[in-house]
Amino acid sequence: METLGQIRHDWTLEEIRAIMDQPFNDLMFQAQTVHRQNFNPNEVQTSTLVNIKTGGCAEDCSYCSQSSRYDTGLEKEKMMAVQEVIDTALAAKEKGATRLCMGAAWRNPNKKDFPIVLDMVKMVKGLGMETCVTLGMLDDEQVAMLKEAGLDYYNHNLDTSEAYYPKVITTRSFQDRLDTIDKVQKAGINVCSGGIIGMGEAHQDRAELLRTFANMHHHPSSVPINLLVPIEGTPLAHMRGKTDSFEFIRVIATARILMPQSYVRLSAGRMELTDEAQALCFMAGANSIFYGDRLLTTENPESDHDSQLFAKLGINMEKREAVAETKEQKTDDSAA
Repeated sequence: METLGQIRHDWTLEEIRAIMDQPFNDLMFQAQTVHRQNFNPNEVQTSTLVNIKTGGCAEDCSYCSQSSRYDTGLEKEKMMAVQEVIDTALAAKEKGATRLCMGAAWRNPNKKDFPIVLDMVKMVKGLGMETCVTLGMLDDEQVAMLKEAGLDYYNHNLDTSEAYYPKVITTRSFQDRLDTIDKVQKAGINVCSGGIIGMGEAHQDRAELLRTFANMHHHPSSVPINLLVPIEGTPLAHMRGKTDSFEFIRVIATARILMPQSYVRLSAGRMELTDEAQALCFMAGANSIFYGDRLLTTENPESDHDSQLFAKLGINMEKREAVAETKEQKTDDSAA
């Protein structure tokens, strides 16, 4: 076993399985130890997610209510106005959120709306908040324009392992997603990339997904771990209640050990977790959440409930201004 908490990019599947499958108490102790070496264990970063363009996506992601291929009752909506996004950002900041994540249901940005997104990034960043967008696949020019606008984070989830991926999505390849992440990282923009647990994938697929992240040249700055929220009308609507919470917590803990300096975020599916399960997630090294009562199209615990839970656990919300580098990137750059 390597030194606990060491930054590595050469993990084997066997090593990861050995970590994930060890006795639960040992796994939690190891994850909490690594977490304390790199973060304040009683502090959580909070982000707010806003859907700036709802519905009508051409992709066939089997979990997504925004795909135009499924009848989920979701109405396609026009792009949000910039002022509306600013108002949302101000309200989120007042409640303690430090980052605004803006999501658009696109396969890739279109020429008409992309300049509006750039304006949103500039305006939200001007409020002193971190900015994150998720817009689908990007070309080099779009990446450069987002960098120039001052974007802090780009979200592009891998969702699951490369082997299981074709059973969930057929309109975009796993390599397509890796290519977009590579472009973003090369431009010096932080990457937010994670996965979804509970889509019918095997335990091995979860380990493989974490291995992909852990062996990237730069670990993703934020690693959102989602618990599937089954939505009526999607191919995965029947999967409700199929994932044991302890298995979910094992993924959180393993992510923390493999990527010591990344933020591990509890994302979609928190409504399915008890307060006690969420407390174990924080103990396992989760140190970021989406704050607010809505994600893109699914419910999220109300911010007041989160505040009450944090008070019970003695957890504080992290307070900071917009940043542009992870600890790992700073370390790598200084050593270069």
